[in-house]
Amino acid sequence: MVVASDAFKGSLTSLEVGDAVRLGLLDVAPHAEVVVVPVADGGEGTVAAALASGWAGVAADVHGPTGEPVSATLAGRGTTVLVEMADACGLGRLPDAVPAPLTASSRGLGEAILAALDLGAAEIIVGVGGSASTDGGAGLLRALGARLLDVDGVDLPDGGAALAGLAHLDLTGLDPRLATTRLVLAADVDSPLLGPGGAAAVFAPQKGATAAEVAQLEAALAHWATTVEAHPWMPGAGAAGGVGFALLAVLGAQRASGVDVVLDLVGLDSALTGADLVVTGEGSLDAQTLAGKAVRGVAQRAAANGIPVVAVCGRLALDDADLSALGVRAAYPLSDLEADPRRSIEDAAALLRRVGQQLAQEWFSRPPG
Repeated sequence: MVVASDAFKGSLTSLEVGDAVRLGLLDVAPHAEVVVVPVADGGEGTVAAALASGWAGVAADVHGPTGEPVSATLAGRGTTVLVEMADACGLGRLPDAVPAPLTASSRGLGEAILAALDLGAAEIIVGVGGSASTDGGAGLLRALGARLLDVDGVDLPDGGAALAGLAHLDLTGLDPRLATTRLVLAADVDSPLLGPGGAAAVFAPQKGATAAEVAQLEAALAHWATTVEAHPWMPGAGAAGGVGFALLAVLGAQRASGVDVVLDLVGLDSALTGADLVVTGEGSLDAQTLAGKAVRGVAQRAAANGIPVVAVCGRLALDDADLSALGVRAAYPLSDLEADPRRSIEDAAALLRRVGQQLAQEWFSRPPG
């Protein structure tokens, strides 16, 4: 049996979820072979999943979304280095969780990429979920040596709103090592930079932007795209507040599914060999899960190997038809065991162990097919 669940955000890491379920399974079936594979979708927890799978961790000093010093962690294996925006300058790095929709920057992610270059990386995988900024990746480019200048030749301040005053993007100072380094944008968001499905309209409100601020950011990003002289409508350009645009249009990165990138780097396919059941999951199984999160990715790979899939979660907001569309036979929400959401979060490990016991009783007592 393979347990490959995403983290329960605000409660347990992917590895902690897997270990709790594993303990429950072994309580009932002590001789069962249970393999825990930590997974993520390219956002928060991506580096942690890599580290739990044997990648080496390296600390890097970067700037958080509002300029505060942060120690981020990079994951390396061979000449490939993985960097995570959520860890460097994501929403979880906002001081006191206070949003800064107009001024938050992606600079810290650029500094993490710079640290990866210093490690001699030939390939840098950039996981971009969980961003706090809507700056079109301007901060990232600045950290890598670009200059954003106003009409007087003065460097612009950080943040998406400042892009409205951009007169010239100077790329002559970009780190020359970027030209010989493969960059991979790991993101499942296929949104363009602009428009009703773009970075500002869809995602800026999640980062604290009011309707007026969304309009301000949209105009600033449109000006940014015009100044860069690059197409703002490419799929993925709107990922992470427009970081996708900077990576794809300016730095020539290749775009890949964040879930697939992570599942490859943690070796899920190898773990599935000979498995008779896969347990996946995340904190909330909801509409976003249907759009392509870790659960869907795990279920698709299990289905390709003819292995049944069940899911654990804190909260279930999908019906049977939705679960079937995901390739999940059954879901086991913690809310069935503990109705109080606060206690469910606090006691998630113990509750998941009980779910593991239930799974063992149901799935080891009959053929899973």
